[in-house]
Amino acid sequence: MSRLQVVSGKGGTGKTTVAAALALALATEGKRALLVEVEGRQGIAQLFETEALPYEERKIAVAPGGGEVYALAIDAERALLDYLQMFYKLGGAGRALKKLGAIDFATTIAPGLRDVLLTGKACEAVRRRDKQNRYAYDYVVMDAPPTGRITRFLNVNDEVAGLARFGPIHNQAQAVMRVLKSPETAVHLVTLLEEMPVQETADGIAELHAAELPVGNVIVNMVRPHLLDEDALRTAAGERRAAVAKALSQAGLGGARRGGLAERLVDPLLEQAAEHAERVELEREQRAVLARLDLATYELPLLGEGMDLAGLYRLAKELRTRIAPGGTT
Repeated sequence: MSRLQVVSGKGGTGKTTVAAALALALATEGKRALLVEVEGRQGIAQLFETEALPYEERKIAVAPGGGEVYALAIDAERALLDYLQMFYKLGGAGRALKKLGAIDFATTIAPGLRDVLLTGKACEAVRRRDKQNRYAYDYVVMDAPPTGRITRFLNVNDEVAGLARFGPIHNQAQAVMRVLKSPETAVHLVTLLEEMPVQETADGIAELHAAELPVGNVIVNMVRPHLLDEDALRTAAGERRAAVAKALSQAGLGGARRGGLAERLVDPLLEQAAEHAERVELEREQRAVLARLDLATYELPLLGEGMDLAGLYRLAKELRTRIAPGGTT
């Protein structure tokens, strides 16, 4: 199982929720997982119903079996200060530059630098060891940028290593890419059973493969249940008024005579059933597209009551039985 789990997806697919649930799933049975946020939206804090995350690793949840989930919201400015201190021993000078606004200026005008700092901090957490030479975290889960930007985000250190031919910047960039392009990393893509997210997922996978970045699984989120069996779907698609009216009558909703309750219910029920049948067919088409990607695909249910902490633990349990260690795959 890869130690760095990167979770991306088109906006609106619930990638932050999936990343949080995956961290809980991986921390089961006494493991330690670090959940990393790189976009500054504080989505992790909202999901775990806690205060805004600072630039420090903080325990935010206990997983089943006693495991622990820590979280870190990486701030590019603070990461740059760490970088200056680590490689150039410029801690004091770096703080002075921050007061002058130079740090903010540097990370704003150079978005590539920002990505270098964010990926570098996450990979440092993956490599970090304690005094007993054990990994500080069993798993690091990154709530990464959206699918349209994920390849460039992860591959930015490759570009930096090519530009800086020697020195600490070159060495750091190469060290990060050794992690990101190794079996230690898996990039999962979250999608919905809708045409645009599925197409963006397919495009993202092609880009990741072209960049030689390790693709993990496709996770289909918010899958709605099928309420009708095949016969009922065919009935809905065919708008069999008489058959539906008769069934309603047999169910005790009044006679099927014209103007009766059963008769009045036929049209709205057929309309809803037809919409459901159309959605089911569209979902089948998107599942066929995903199947052609030749990747393991897992589905998570739509939680009708909305997403809260209990729902997050439920999704973690679903993921535990699928892609986490000890699951069925």
